[in-house]
Amino acid sequence: MNKRFFHKLYGLIGNPVAHSLSPNMHNAAFGKLNIDAVYLPFLVKKTRLKEAISSLKETGVSGFNVTIPFKSECMRYLDKIDPLAGMIGAVNTVSVKKGSLIGSNTDYAGFLRSLREDLQFNPRNKNIFILGAGGGAKAVAFALASSGCSKISIYDLISSRASDLACAVRENFPKLKTKASALKEMPDFVKDSQLLVNCTPLGMKKKDPLPINVKLLHKGLKVYDIIYTPLKTELIRAAGKRSIRATGGIGMLLFQGVLAFELWTKRKAPISLMKKELLDSLR
Repeated sequence: MNKRFFHKLYGLIGNPVAHSLSPNMHNAAFGKLNIDAVYLPFLVKKTRLKEAISSLKETGVSGFNVTIPFKSECMRYLDKIDPLAGMIGAVNTVSVKKGSLIGSNTDYAGFLRSLREDLQFNPRNKNIFILGAGGGAKAVAFALASSGCSKISIYDLISSRASDLACAVRENFPKLKTKASALKEMPDFVKDSQLLVNCTPLGMKKKDPLPINVKLLHKGLKVYDIIYTPLKTELIRAAGKRSIRATGGIGMLLFQGVLAFELWTKRKAPISLMKKELLDSLR
């Protein structure tokens, strides 16, 4: 039997990871640029993150991505965190330099680029409502804050998480209005917003309930769902039925992946190929 051995190993850690399209995207890019590397998904038990990261380091991994639910927790097991990821409080990309694991956040810039290209939305002087306060929401909130939005309201089932994120954003952007929304306040905050961002996992499974009452989706609102599989979540479909412009997270996945690829390889990523691979995989 012929066995194929690769010079460099990259990967993704999370739970779940079976749905991830990152391996398709990165492996296609490696092949296009004749880079002798492979990108693999690693399912990590929620109680075994430290051991998983240690094992990857021992294998000589060249870099890896981090997804739900480890974007914040992983930081304690890395050797260094870059200032942006430190401010956000979440890491989605880890590079290896001289044996040290260095955490970065490419979700931040990936989201902003997708927001502008896929939704044609400029956050400046806008009011934003964010559903969820996990690792993805942290990158989204800080990206929007840095872009000059007027107000960010955050709702999470765990109210303390929403409060913590609102406080963290306010500490770094003291002039920005931030608020952790209670469930009863949601209608007023959404009504006052020009952008709704879903950063919860609701929508990944067919039986998931909608993350928000569709009656709250108004004509002056645009919707960004950071979920990328399925390509059109029920939230996006509901927005479309109300003639509200909406987009899923495929662009964010693409552009964060492009930035991670370039960080790891120091090569210009083949963006069009990576996008085609993502879309073909979803279809």
